[in-house]
Amino acid sequence: MAYPTVDAPYGLKPVNLIGGQVFAGQTRLMEIASGYATSIFYGDLVQRVAAGTIEKDVGTATATPIGVFLGVQFTNGSTGQVQQQQFYPASQSIKSGTKIFAYVADDPDTLFQVAVVSSGTTITGVGISAIGNNTTLVQNAGSTTTGNSAVAVTAATAVTATLPIRIIDVVRDTATAADNFPEIIVKINATMHQYNNATGI
Repeated sequence: MAYPTVDAPYGLKPVNLIGGQVFAGQTRLMEIASGYATSIFYGDLVQRVAAGTIEKDVGTATATPIGVFLGVQFTNGSTGQVQQQQFYPASQSIKSGTKIFAYVADDPDTLFQVAVVSSGTTITGVGISAIGNNTTLVQNAGSTTTGNSAVAVTAATAVTATLPIRIIDVVRDTATAADNFPEIIVKINATMHQYNNATGI
């Protein structure tokens, strides 16, 4: 059976949890500050900030996320209608007295599928020896058409303990050669996830 070619990154997509537990769509509602001026796309990493709200985590080798953004709801300031959508548009106007809430996959045990790039959005792959190593994020701009992230990880892996992403497995279904895997399964490294980091915000 032929599988689709991976031609562009798509952010981090939750697939299951460590130990084979099922990811059943569990999310936590987290507030985005009114007027926050950065778009957040489906599959982007987010982090809690001192104000108690969340923002896009733009880190690459030093990201400290609380989870992955999976959508947003707010009351539109122009129409007065409640909107649920794939991405948060920068500086979104909301109805006075209301708040913006993001859906965030925040379980530290969540595993994510993600594309591997050489740089930017250029898809490449890693070999099976990458499993167990760490890697960095590549922060590409998401799409306001689809609402999807374009965040990826780099093919340059390392044992460096401070890198934010741990490679758990490869996706064999989309391999382009016997030992070249353009998609991998990852988790947020334990001490980088805000729930597991003993230092407060």
